[in-house]
Amino acid sequence: MLHTMHYDVSRFKPLDIYLFKEGTHTKLYEKFGSHFMRSKGRSGVYFAVWAPNAKRVSVVADFNAYDERAHPLKMRDDDSGIWEGFIENVKEYVTYKYHIVSNYHNIVNLKTDPYAKYCEKPSNSASVTYKLQGYRWKDSDWMERRADFNGHDKPMSIYEVHLGSWRRKVEEGNRYLTYSELADELVAYVREMGYTHVELMPITEYPFKGSWGYQVTGYFAPTARYGKPKEFMKLVDTLHRNGIGVILDWVPSHFVTDGHGLATFDGTCLYEHRDPRLGFQPQWGSAVFNYSRNEVRAFLISSASFWFEKYHIDGIRVDAVASMLYLDYGREAGEWLPNREGGRENLEAIDFLKQLNLSVYGEFKDIVMIAEESTAYPMVSKPVHLGGLGFGFKWNMGWMHDTLKYFALNPVYRQHHQDDLTFSIWYAFDENFVLPLSHDEVVHMKGSLINKMAGDDNQKFANLRALYTYMMAHPGKKLLFMGGEFAQYREWDYESSLDWHLLESPRHRGIHTMLKELNQLYKNEKALYQYDSEHAGFEWVERSDNLHNTISFFRKSDNVDETVIVVCNFADRTREDYRVAVPKEGKYKMIFNSQNSRYEGWSHDSESIYESEKHLAWDREDSISFTMPALGVVYFKLIVE
Repeated sequence: MLHTMHYDVSRFKPLDIYLFKEGTHTKLYEKFGSHFMRSKGRSGVYFAVWAPNAKRVSVVADFNAYDERAHPLKMRDDDSGIWEGFIENVKEYVTYKYHIVSNYHNIVNLKTDPYAKYCEKPSNSASVTYKLQGYRWKDSDWMERRADFNGHDKPMSIYEVHLGSWRRKVEEGNRYLTYSELADELVAYVREMGYTHVELMPITEYPFKGSWGYQVTGYFAPTARYGKPKEFMKLVDTLHRNGIGVILDWVPSHFVTDGHGLATFDGTCLYEHRDPRLGFQPQWGSAVFNYSRNEVRAFLISSASFWFEKYHIDGIRVDAVASMLYLDYGREAGEWLPNREGGRENLEAIDFLKQLNLSVYGEFKDIVMIAEESTAYPMVSKPVHLGGLGFGFKWNMGWMHDTLKYFALNPVYRQHHQDDLTFSIWYAFDENFVLPLSHDEVVHMKGSLINKMAGDDNQKFANLRALYTYMMAHPGKKLLFMGGEFAQYREWDYESSLDWHLLESPRHRGIHTMLKELNQLYKNEKALYQYDSEHAGFEWVERSDNLHNTISFFRKSDNVDETVIVVCNFADRTREDYRVAVPKEGKYKMIFNSQNSRYEGWSHDSESIYESEKHLAWDREDSISFTMPALGVVYFKLIVE
């Protein structure tokens, strides 16, 4: 079969070139890469790649025995640096790369297509021709209504998942579940547990499995480890049809330096800075994108848009934003260069993040952009027109650190660390926060969540139940990494399945049952989420009883009768006749108790009714009295007759 080369076919119009060079093209995946098409009665594949400093570029593939002489591309004559060509009779599932000879010292590179929609399964690294069209989506109801699930005033309880280690087929050589299998097993589980969203650790193609996906080569290709692109579409589609949103981890902060990737793509530092003080991240041994280059910004924004458009995802969590914001991040003195104003802020990256958020929110108004940002950089989740970065949400790393520090303390010492609990409210409404208990907290010898808790085994489980119940009531959306929902003892291991056998143990099953019921309660109680990012949603009742390790507060909605009263006892002793203020006179029901015996706690005082009394408590005239369980968190709500 002849594979004739033609140069009379192009997908680029003058406007495409203009927008590409300007850095504002948001759909470059429709132009670059490999595309099946017909031209003048000929069927084949059109190839296009950006390599402005190349002397020669060829498509090497299965069909030409990877012979760089067989199918050379032609550079456009418009100073765009784009090489293109049309090859007849190319079939689907053909592997290919670009053979690039650079003008710079005749360096020869063999590169994966930066815009490939599908790649070989690692450790192989070629791109694969693939017809992305043709999947029949069935999630129209979700897509029309997803603004009802992603808003600041909506419940968001996110289950963070690493697809390669959530569950494995141990009986079949410990292999991964496929996207299709996950569409059955993962979806059913997440629905049963009551989570509103899943967040997938990076599935953009990556060579080294030990990077967990954070060292990317394929910004437009779902990893082939779990199947084909349309099978990933099926996973997203099935999640949507079960009422579950999909958030992807996405890494525009740095990229892997493997030879087939983006690094020194055309023999020069095309995507990264040439100066290692700007273009190399020593903490991760990876290359840093050159955000001052228009074509690079367009590449990254097109990648984000691609996942929203082609895969119907609902949100992106942008990894390592702090490393983008600061030029000295992870670098010692002398290893970084100040900006043009002499400061440490990466002004070009800041401009890029604003452009990114304006672009994707402008086109997909009902999605969510989340920043993993660990510093005090201001207004991360505020609109660009108000001076912010334009994200929808920001991870609250301060809350996470302070809270885990507190729960690791023996109760006898907690009285000296009450501020670790109460300080978060001082800044809780400065940003639109997500409270993360993520994968980062259960790796690298940090210990699992259950093993971070203080005390003996009974106390550890009680503390963990209290932590989750407190977290669900604290202002901010919620995120929990897989395994935490049944108190996995081991640290997370990306090479093995979660320890599902632990569910045979009553205590682990108790945590599991509690999370399921807590998720459902959270979604049912508007006061727990409506004003997550506003002062109107929170009111302290008592925050200064350090001696007894207790705090209490109201979570409020736009209806005072929906107020949830949250009482936390982080001491290891029960408090009889404990009195808490209530917002108004009436009968109150205990609607949740983390120490319920159903969860293997040691309290039977649940779903009881308490009538308020005219008894002053914390400057309020109405209050109720009850038995407060040790290491417990309880919720009350007014009974409306």
